[in-house]
Amino acid sequence: MHKATIMAALAAASLLALSACNKQPSVAGDETAQTAAVAGDAINGTWKTDLASLQIEQQPDRLLLRDGQYSCDTCVPKSSLPADGAFHPVSGSGYFDSASVKVVDDHTINLTRKKGDRVVGEFSREVSADGKKMTVKFKDSSTPNAPPVSGEYTETRVADAPAGAHAISGSWQPEKIQNISEEGLTTTYALDGDVLRMSTPAGQSYDANLDGTATSIKGDPAGTMASVKRSGDGFEETDTRDGKVVGVATFAVGADGDLHGSYVDKERNQTTRFVASKQ
Repeated sequence: MHKATIMAALAAASLLALSACNKQPSVAGDETAQTAAVAGDAINGTWKTDLASLQIEQQPDRLLLRDGQYSCDTCVPKSSLPADGAFHPVSGSGYFDSASVKVVDDHTINLTRKKGDRVVGEFSREVSADGKKMTVKFKDSSTPNAPPVSGEYTETRVADAPAGAHAISGSWQPEKIQNISEEGLTTTYALDGDVLRMSTPAGQSYDANLDGTATSIKGDPAGTMASVKRSGDGFEETDTRDGKVVGVATFAVGADGDLHGSYVDKERNQTTRFVASKQ
């Protein structure tokens, strides 16, 4: 979907890597009573995701930093590069093409991503003194000429670091999203006949015909396409990149007047559910 929720869910995905669908808001669909959609153009308006409503299902992040080499085999794309503070080429992503890992101390690292000469992502990972918690702070500026999306989340250790490895090593289960900037939580929808228009303050938008025809997500540097159709009382959006399905979102306005949705990230095998209220 869009970076809003994916950002939130991003958090979960080791961010993302922070970016699968980079800046796309997502929508969540839930229990029958709450997702009984309100008829008509109830989707119209600006919606803000409630962080407390976010539910993220995913496998733990697996990281390793040892002998000067950093690797993440659950990131998309998988990464392995020297932790020497220099930028090294990374293939497999439409959002960045190089990255650097800098060791700050024995509990903290910084990771920076670039596309060409422009910084598009900045992350810090800091492990608590007891080694059981990790705080991740991120700033995603991958969409040119748009405000960055920033935030913070925590992870809980579920597997110890190997002997001799840096404290960030091991397996980590995303636990709680502390905050995400307004740009990453807000989405505007406008239903115009058989066209659904979407836009975010983070710089992405589309005008999608509801016949499932793929349309470009403007402002998405990786060229993600969105296909939208009606689904019951709501909508279903299928995101593709290079002809491959990377995510599916369903969303509907419930009887409570809130927007309920879910986003399945196919690349990370991750599902995010949330509720957004009209502003």
